[in-house]
Amino acid sequence: MKITSFLGLSISLVALLPVLVQAQPAMEHVEPGFWWVGMKSDKLQIMLHGKQIADFTPRINYPGVLIKGIHKLSNPNYLFLDLQISTATRPGKFNINMQQGMQQFAIPYEFKTREKAAAQRRGFGPADVILNLMPDRFANGDTSNDSLSGFVDKLDRADASAGRHGGDLKGIRDHLDYIAGMGYTMLWPTPVVENNQQSYSYHGYAATDYYKVDARLGSNEEYLQMIAEAKKKGIGVIQDIVLNHIGDGHWWMKDLPDKDWLSYHSEFVPTYHARTTVIDPYASAIDKKNYTQGWFEVHMPDMNQHNPLVANYQIQNTIWWIEYAGLAGIRADTYGYSDPAFLTEWSRRIMHEYPHLTLVGEEWSDKPNLVAHWLRGHKNANGYVSHMPSMMDYPLHDTLRTALVAPENLHSGFATLYEALVNDQLYPQPSSMVLFEGNHDVSRLYSAFDEDLDLFKMAITYVATMPRTPQFYYGTEILMTSTKHRDDGAFRQDFPGGWAGDAVNAFTGAGLNAKQLEAQTFIKKLLNWRKTQSAIHGGKLMHFAPQDGIYVYFRYNQKHKLMVVMNKNTAATELAMAHFAEILPTRAKGMDVLSGQEFELAQKISVPARSVLLLEVH
Repeated sequence: MKITSFLGLSISLVALLPVLVQAQPAMEHVEPGFWWVGMKSDKLQIMLHGKQIADFTPRINYPGVLIKGIHKLSNPNYLFLDLQISTATRPGKFNINMQQGMQQFAIPYEFKTREKAAAQRRGFGPADVILNLMPDRFANGDTSNDSLSGFVDKLDRADASAGRHGGDLKGIRDHLDYIAGMGYTMLWPTPVVENNQQSYSYHGYAATDYYKVDARLGSNEEYLQMIAEAKKKGIGVIQDIVLNHIGDGHWWMKDLPDKDWLSYHSEFVPTYHARTTVIDPYASAIDKKNYTQGWFEVHMPDMNQHNPLVANYQIQNTIWWIEYAGLAGIRADTYGYSDPAFLTEWSRRIMHEYPHLTLVGEEWSDKPNLVAHWLRGHKNANGYVSHMPSMMDYPLHDTLRTALVAPENLHSGFATLYEALVNDQLYPQPSSMVLFEGNHDVSRLYSAFDEDLDLFKMAITYVATMPRTPQFYYGTEILMTSTKHRDDGAFRQDFPGGWAGDAVNAFTGAGLNAKQLEAQTFIKKLLNWRKTQSAIHGGKLMHFAPQDGIYVYFRYNQKHKLMVVMNKNTAATELAMAHFAEILPTRAKGMDVLSGQEFELAQKISVPARSVLLLEVH
């Protein structure tokens, strides 16, 4: 009888066991969802999110992988695992086994094989030309994803300011030939990750899922396809990311990992945008804190990067996208708003994994010393160390726009553009800086010049020939216009031809007026010529103090010499060549790249009114 009872009990337990095993938490998120072997860092931190997941003990039985640490938070729905990955670890699938008493379940995981030479992938630099575009406003290649269930913000092309217009990744992919044909070698779309916000979600700067492409733009797989096809056409892709903040529609906001996951204990405190506090020796502690920890706005919660789990999550996410998508670089939005110590570690770890990649940060300031503060190799008075190879050159961008419309005298016009370059001594590598004529946050270049095509051509030539990495904005080539004052909708209009039924098609030229066609041809010729110009890619710069409304500078190396002449005068102006004898060879000639006209550079040349000459000197 005892034996029978024992067997009966055993049978009962066996019958019960499957029920216990199946009573597992529903895993909502495992991030990152996979990783790669052969990374330089042997560490990986995995975030597990599921009901009461912290009650379970994780175990991994996979050769070369050890759980070195487990982090439990105030919210029991989260568990963070610190893994150490041996250099001998092989690619493959395995389970993270979770157990609590008799309850157990498995979380599948995978280590993938890295793309060949992934660690040596090249970034972008002065030999490239970047195109910045906004996917939602560029071209609608797939109308089936314009409005989707689960996304409150639907298609509304009538709303120019805040509505979604339906542009997507397929729209970009469909027009890669146009982008390549114009002479662009790098593509910078505004953020493509999910922005499932109640409204105003089209811009992409309020992430609601760090690991997922917004379904209204496409899928992760479509993103990879777009990048692969771009590479075939000689175009690299730069991913735009936001480190400082998320959108208040992020899934975290429904179940925060910890009370200090967001700045100011997850309570809204607005930043006062006092950006100079990061270098100001007189700044108060409270102002410094507010700048980097204040929320960008009420719908954009600030990430608390003092929390090491937050910081590591964001660093790994950037690395994951670079490896997963085969990116040529990263553009970091609102860069200086993040915690400075975090930015040091973020830039260090990415450059450690990818020493030839390019990172460029946005510091929206006209103060060169503030922009330089973030650059790798810059010696800061406060001892701050950065590993950022590049920043957006807002100071020179601002100066270019004001100089060309200002009157000419000793302290205005070309003089300010000439004097602005003295600031290059603040930048360890000036040519790594990204100089832009426009982007999604500023007025259209043509409008900034009151629709003066001559000034427009000067600005375009300047951006393309400075010792910088040049960046252009979609629609600049067809003279798209906007208000001068801040108006996002006006700055981000739909690119004509990107939607079925458009009366004007910029991709084919149909419906463009004469000036638009002239500008498009001008930029296309300039950028494609630029591809072969070693003096521009890595040559030196010599410029001469502006005189009588004319500014002259040279780009040169041992093999090639280029002379740029900008004339703002309303009449043709004679220019004496003797003034440039130190750099011009005797009996030199120059062929204007833009018009094909030949100039004798021995004595004087007549520079046409309101013109720019780009002379190949021989």
